[in-house]
Amino acid sequence: WPGTELTRVSRFGVDEGSSDQETTKGLGYGKPLLLDVRLAGGEERRLVFHTAAPNAFGHDRRSDRALEMILAYDTFGLVKQHAAACDVGAISTSGEELVSLRDTAEFYLLSEFVEGHVYADELRSIAQRGRLEARDKTLVVALADTLVNIHEEKIESTVAYQRAIRDLVGSGEGIFGIIDGFPADSEVPRERLERIEQACVAWRWRLKSRDERGRRTHGDFHPFNIIIDDSDGVRLLDTSRGSVGDPADDVSCLAINFIFFALGHQGAWEGALQELWYAFWERYLERSKDAQLLEVVAPFLAWRGLVLANPAWYPGLDPKHREALLGFVERCLEAPRFALDFCEAVFGEES
Repeated sequence: WPGTELTRVSRFGVDEGSSDQETTKGLGYGKPLLLDVRLAGGEERRLVFHTAAPNAFGHDRRSDRALEMILAYDTFGLVKQHAAACDVGAISTSGEELVSLRDTAEFYLLSEFVEGHVYADELRSIAQRGRLEARDKTLVVALADTLVNIHEEKIESTVAYQRAIRDLVGSGEGIFGIIDGFPADSEVPRERLERIEQACVAWRWRLKSRDERGRRTHGDFHPFNIIIDDSDGVRLLDTSRGSVGDPADDVSCLAINFIFFALGHQGAWEGALQELWYAFWERYLERSKDAQLLEVVAPFLAWRGLVLANPAWYPGLDPKHREALLGFVERCLEAPRFALDFCEAVFGEES
């Protein structure tokens, strides 16, 4: 507010001074400041300056803390008898300025434009011709190597790894959200989706303590986020989910598309995409030396398989192909360790 003078700043908490040890709150999501101000007209007011602290309860990323502040500003006025929100903003990188976002609406991101075409175009072309060319094999090796290079960066954070596994299962974009997104009139029985969901929760408990696997990840390494330029170089778009997690996420995200793009094209699997499936996995395993990958990849493959089988995402998918993908998901979740040849049953079921 123009002309406002800050006269006093003090730290306080809603539970300070409690004499009841058992009910005293020991943890909060921020440490507010009490501000005494004098407005331009001489009126004195007391305001509360809120910030959010990083913690293990879904506030470990800057974007989480921004969400908390923006959501508070948008909702304080919706609840009767609630304290009013006066402003929302960000602290400048210098720490010397407050940048108000009060008069803003939707957020935007401006990025560079990457020349080339999506790798999905390559997969469609391969499926249609039903055979491989030397260039196809070279590209799949390059993609495996791209992931190996990304995953070289180790992220030593239990909080970040557990967040990645929790989001895999429980977030809106994860398994819970994708299952909720199946249309009510889908031919997939509710009971079947419930069993899949419960199996995924069991996998979360197997993985959540394996934080030694935390790495830099892309987070959404599917064929529409991979750009191939005129010299067959690889560029990437739209890294997601904090760019931290388990390498199995990225590997499964691309790998399952060798199966998906073969569906509905007679001979595309045996003649071409089958070879790329095995070549991709073998190259990645050879270069990464990740001996645990096949032990942990199942729920990641299940997640991506559920996306592909979801009628809301792919409404034109033949029901028999949807059934084959769900069978693959279930096979992955039931086995203690993933085997590369699990994919072969997909094409037995869909034929």
